[in-house]
Amino acid sequence: MTKYLMYFSTFKKYYYLLTLLVKKDIKKKYKGSFLGILWSLFNPLLNMIVLTIVFSTVFKHNISHYPVYLLCGNLLFSFFSLSTTASMKSVINSAGLIKKIYVPKYMFTLAPIISNFVFFTISLLVLIILIIATKAPITIYILYSPVYLLLLLAFSCGVSLILATITVFFRDIEHIYGVLITALLYASAIFYPENIIPDRFRYILTFNPMYYFIKGFRNAVYEGVPIDLYNLLICCILAAISLIIGAKVFEKCQDKFILYI
Repeated sequence: MTKYLMYFSTFKKYYYLLTLLVKKDIKKKYKGSFLGILWSLFNPLLNMIVLTIVFSTVFKHNISHYPVYLLCGNLLFSFFSLSTTASMKSVINSAGLIKKIYVPKYMFTLAPIISNFVFFTISLLVLIILIIATKAPITIYILYSPVYLLLLLAFSCGVSLILATITVFFRDIEHIYGVLITALLYASAIFYPENIIPDRFRYILTFNPMYYFIKGFRNAVYEGVPIDLYNLLICCILAAISLIIGAKVFEKCQDKFILYI
């Protein structure tokens, strides 16, 4: 218990640094851009339009309100992909500061995740506008959708801590992860309905953690059905395991970072 109180005290002490790092990431992302943070709205909208044109002709008879279906999955996956990819080199990119003064190194990894979560929450406005514009049904069950967003945030933090640690010692992981994230994208039933997958290949979805977060969020926003407790339990377990392993791996290896950055 004393150990966890110490962690909390350290986090509280350096919380201001985390807010500064997040603000820096937010300002840097669209620095020099004419539209600035509005790109957080236009990017998902433009991507959705392109993907809808490409895939809706194939699945228009299988999925009603296809743009909403597509955006529900694509927004969540984009957040996970962007935040974890940005966090991979967070320790390496902060080498100059880490070598000069002591600060909790995990702050540098959490900052890009939180900044991307800010952009992600802004982009959800596009989803709300799209639901209204397409007259897609809205039910009371949309109220539990934030639960899946917070669980995805926790899961992303854990994965990012692991990736940031591995990248310090093994720089090639950046290129390997690029291939892996592409495979996850096409194995998350984002562009297509999962029922078109033959039964003998359906297990591929069940081994993809992103599938559960996307499915839970779609159930709340798109399907408008009561919460699936089994799916929620899996998401909670994935988030908890990811955070625990990520924190343990990062804590165990962080003293060696200085030798490799």
